[in-house]
Amino acid sequence: MFSKAKAKHQQEEKSRQAGPETAQVAATPPQPKRSSPMKTAGVPSIISADVVMRGNINSSGEIQFDGSLEGDIKASSLIIGEKASVKGEVVCETVMVRGRVEGGIRAKSVSLASTAHIQGDILHSSLSVESGAHFEGNCRHSDDPLSEAAAKDFRKARPTGVGAPAPRPMTTGPEEEANLRAANETPSFLSQNRSPLR
Repeated sequence: MFSKAKAKHQQEEKSRQAGPETAQVAATPPQPKRSSPMKTAGVPSIISADVVMRGNINSSGEIQFDGSLEGDIKASSLIIGEKASVKGEVVCETVMVRGRVEGGIRAKSVSLASTAHIQGDILHSSLSVESGAHFEGNCRHSDDPLSEAAAKDFRKARPTGVGAPAPRPMTTGPEEEANLRAANETPSFLSQNRSPLR
C-alpha cells in the first residue's frame, strides 16, 4: 500500500505548493520539548551579594558567587566576586577569585585578581596572580589537583598553623635549662628593682 518513498514524495509536493518559508518548516522534524529550564546547559548560576549561606554548594556547571558562604563549594567553574566571602574549601576545574576566601583551594586553573584576599592553601595545575592580590598560605603544583590522593598528600604536607605553639627545644643539662629560663624572664631594665637610667 503506502511505502516510505511514496509518503516522502507526497510531503515534498505539499511543501512545494505551500511556498519556500513553510517548506523549510515542514522539512525540519519536530523538536522534543524540554521538561524543565534547569536542564539547560551553559547558563551560569548567579548568587547575589545579599545572600548569606551556611552549608555546601555542589554544581556541575558554572557559578558566579557574590554572597557570603560558610561551607564548601564544588563546581565546574567558579567566579568569586569582589564583595564575596567564602569560609570553606573550594574545589573546581577553574576558579577566579576577586573576593575573600578563608580556606583551601583545589583547582586545575586558579586566577587571583588584584582584589583577592586568600587565607589558605592552594593546590593547582595552573596559577596566575595579579599585582595587588593578598595571599597567606602554602601553594603547590599538582598534575591532578582534584584527585583525593593529591588532596590528602597536600593536607599532610601543611606546616603547623599560625596559632600553634612552637616546639620546645630539647635540653640536656642544668646549664641549658638556666639559659632557657633566663631567656624567658623579663629584661633587667624592666625589673622593678632597677632603674632604666642606670
